[in-house]
Amino acid sequence: MIAWIRITLAIAFVLLVSLVLMPVHLLLLWLRHRWRNRLPRLWHKCALWAIGVRVIVHGAAETRRPLMVAANHVSWLDILVLSSVVDATFVAKAEVRDWPVFGPLARLQRSIFIKREERRQTREQADEMASRLNAGETVVLFPEGTTTDGNRLGELKSSLFAAASSAAHFAPDGVVHVQPVSVAYTKLHGMAMGHYDRPIAAWPGDVELMPHLIGILKAGALDVEVRFGDTIEVMVGTNRKHVGNFVREQLRDMLEKSLRGR
Repeated sequence: MIAWIRITLAIAFVLLVSLVLMPVHLLLLWLRHRWRNRLPRLWHKCALWAIGVRVIVHGAAETRRPLMVAANHVSWLDILVLSSVVDATFVAKAEVRDWPVFGPLARLQRSIFIKREERRQTREQADEMASRLNAGETVVLFPEGTTTDGNRLGELKSSLFAAASSAAHFAPDGVVHVQPVSVAYTKLHGMAMGHYDRPIAAWPGDVELMPHLIGILKAGALDVEVRFGDTIEVMVGTNRKHVGNFVREQLRDMLEKSLRGR
C-alpha cells in the first residue's frame, strides 16, 4: 500500500512539473532558442528525484565542440540519467518514436531516430547527426545498439561512429570530439547491488516497458554512477574501428570501477 502511495505521488509530481515546463519548452523550440536543449535537464532532474534515483557523477563532460557522447546502454532509465547531467540530443531506434510516455518525450527532446536495418538511409542518418553536432548540440548514442543486463558491456557497432567523421568535414577545426561515458546502477536502498539485483534497473528487450517502469517506481532509492572518460579526436579519415576500440576499452574500465566500487 505504501509503495503505491509513493508511486502515485511520484507520477503526480512529474505530471505537475511537465505541465509547468512543457509550454515553456515548446516556446523555446519554436523560437529555436539555445535553451531548448537545456530545459529538459531540469525536467529529468525532477523526474529522477521523484522516482528515487540518485546520480553520482565522476569527471565532467568535454567542453569542446562538436561533441559526441558514446555510452553503454542498460535501461530506458539511462536517458533520464544522462539527460540530467548533459544537454543531450539522443540517437534512438525508430520504434522509440511510437512508445508510450517515452515516445513523446523523445520527440520533444529532438531525438534523432534511425532505422538500422535500412542501409539506404545510413548516409542520411549520419548526415543528420553531423548537422546536429556542428550546430553545437551534444549527440548521445548507444553504440551497443541494444540494452544489456547491466553487468557487462555488449559488442559495439563501430558503424555508428561514421557520423563523427562526416561532421569533421564541416567542423571549424576539422575535429569532432568523442567522449565515452559509462552508466552503472550500483546500489539499492544504500546497499551494493550484485548480479542478482541489477536487473531491477536493467531493461532487457524481452521485458515490456510499462511493467518495468512500475517495477522501478516500486523499488525506489537507486544509485547510479556516471563516469566521463577521456576524449578521442576524430577527423576526416579517422578509422571508425579505431574509435570503436578506444571507446570499448574506456567503457570497460569505467564500468569495472563502478561495479566493483573502486
